[in-house]
Amino acid sequence: MFDFPKGSVVVFDKGYNDYTWHDSLADKGIFFVARIRGNAVYDVIKAHAIRKNSGIISDETIQYSSKTNIKRGLKPVRKVVYRDAETDREFTFITNHFRWSANTIAAIYKQRWQVELFFKWIKQNLKIKSFIGTSMNAVITQIMVALCVCLILAWMKFIFSIKQSAMHILRLLQLNLFVSRGLLELLKPPEPRLQNSPQLRLAL
Repeated sequence: MFDFPKGSVVVFDKGYNDYTWHDSLADKGIFFVARIRGNAVYDVIKAHAIRKNSGIISDETIQYSSKTNIKRGLKPVRKVVYRDAETDREFTFITNHFRWSANTIAAIYKQRWQVELFFKWIKQNLKIKSFIGTSMNAVITQIMVALCVCLILAWMKFIFSIKQSAMHILRLLQLNLFVSRGLLELLKPPEPRLQNSPQLRLAL
């Protein structure tokens, strides 16, 4: 499915909860941190000590015990239950790393959400609908160019006190790509023009 170098740490959600795949990662020397399925059947082999007021509710070594998984001969995994103080939500993680602290396991998965938020921001703000190339270099280059454009616009908004939103400025640029006008001039609202009507001439 994927080819990771030895020693990598892979973080994924329940969508990739294939226990056989987890086992193959361990065989290759690859560590993983994931959410456990709600219907997982397992036996607790060992309960590990936890620190008070750390947010960790339990830290255990488990063995999947359904008939199918017993036949597969899966290796034991570690199950960490963590309560997030900010959201008061409870999360259950599984991993094949037994040396890290339970808080480190929870922190690693929490960083995954930062990646999710980053890609959500990219989709909402950079408007990258498709990639020109599919290689790592092509994707990174396109994202970096889009990020540079956003940073330049944010800098201009701050320096010149531009009230328009970044998206409004981008639309103006798209509509005026071939117009020979300065950007600041483009963003200034049009000055009101006095109408030179016959009635005004009569009044004078």
